[in-house]
Amino acid sequence: MDFGVVLQNDPPAWRVVELAKQAETLGFSHGWTFDSHVLWQEPYVIYSQMLSATNRMIVGPMVTNPGTRNWTVTASLFATLNDMFGNRTICGIGRGDSAMRVLGHTPSKLATLSEAMKVMKGLAEGREVEYNGTKQQFPWAKESELPILMAAYGPKALHLCGSETDGFILQLADPQIAKWTIEAVKTAASDAGRDPESLYICVAAPAYVGTDLAHQRNQCRWFGGMVGNHVADLVGRYGDESAMVPQALTDYIKEREGYDYSGHGKAGHDHTDFVPDEIVDRFCILGEEEAHIAKLEELKALGVNQFAIYLMHDQKDETLNAYGQRIIPHLS
Repeated sequence: MDFGVVLQNDPPAWRVVELAKQAETLGFSHGWTFDSHVLWQEPYVIYSQMLSATNRMIVGPMVTNPGTRNWTVTASLFATLNDMFGNRTICGIGRGDSAMRVLGHTPSKLATLSEAMKVMKGLAEGREVEYNGTKQQFPWAKESELPILMAAYGPKALHLCGSETDGFILQLADPQIAKWTIEAVKTAASDAGRDPESLYICVAAPAYVGTDLAHQRNQCRWFGGMVGNHVADLVGRYGDESAMVPQALTDYIKEREGYDYSGHGKAGHDHTDFVPDEIVDRFCILGEEEAHIAKLEELKALGVNQFAIYLMHDQKDETLNAYGQRIIPHLS
């Protein structure tokens, strides 16, 4: 199993670079950041420094979207980084949540996402693509490679992910939901004539190593609120008792009253008070090291290739060290 770390681009940007460098020395293979340019600093500037400060780490957004950047610009950013540092980039992408909504936009449609992924991957890998009625190509990018992993929760998004992308990102660590989503993605891949085992499966969630569960839950409760934004979209589309989406994913947002994006990904905001302890425990990995290893073993058995830690709490260095010194060696 590979391990990644997901960071916010909070100033100072050099702290993000420092954490990425520290993570690589501890055995983490991937460095991810949020991509929400109004709420935080610009990720692609920081990726260049993350790549420069590390030797092997693969970097990219968790996740970008088709709506806030021109697709050809995004492709050029990835291809340029690959040209400078070798093929050490990866693109996590979805319909868009905070990056779109804070600008007054709604998340992109799946058809738009599908088209964007084809254009971005084709250009970033040096192939000719059709864009806006024109043919475009980066002739200097023939050696570039860009795996695209798609974040998804709902049935249609999971189908698109399995039928068209290089892999799947599930932003929560509940084995029950992981089993359902991974099976849906792999079934879609098989139905499309693709090898389902070729898909790279990444589970991303907060992890906090320690003994004070009450404190850990309060530090990570924000994550249930963040996931709740996507779940609310699913409930709006399919209903709160639809057989299309498991109630293990949808039930908890019934008390949700709204969401304040100024507190996105941050502990201590009352707009996530509706998230119960049970959901924090299911969606995150908390407790002492043995509890982390047990849950990670369960996810690994389901076919998960990477666990990426959302490192947004008050014990960043301690959790990185616990993973690097004891948990990663056990799982690797």
